[in-house]
Amino acid sequence: MATYTLTINGARQTVEAPSDMPLLWVIRDLLGMSGTKFGCGQALCGACTVLLGDVAVRSCSLAIADVGEQPVTTIEGLSSDGSHPLQKAWIDHIVPQCGYCQAGQIMNAAALLKRNPKPSEEEIDQAMAGNLCRCGTYNRIKDAILSTNS
Repeated sequence: MATYTLTINGARQTVEAPSDMPLLWVIRDLLGMSGTKFGCGQALCGACTVLLGDVAVRSCSLAIADVGEQPVTTIEGLSSDGSHPLQKAWIDHIVPQCGYCQAGQIMNAAALLKRNPKPSEEEIDQAMAGNLCRCGTYNRIKDAILSTNS
């Protein structure tokens, strides 16, 4: 076991973990933040998406030893009260159905909007293609992201 000091949602956190422990389990099991979800465990579905710096990453396949000094933002760090424009747009467009994938969807959308504040529909489709939604709310997700352009 090694000791790691991470910046998660703006706060410095120190944890002891095996170097190959996925960031997802550090966030959920060691730090007690349950917003980031386990989906497939193979970086295929996007339910576990967090921001590493400003880049969307799959926390289920990122070892804690590979996080380095970059800050990590989870859905809890996007806004503690749901006031982030994406969170508001998700509510306005009634995006969630079962809701399980939505934290990962929002975090991926946040990364998209950081690098491209006014994406086209095609750019949204391309950026969000790796985040799966079993309920099929893709059109509502796209509408929510587009509404942040106004």
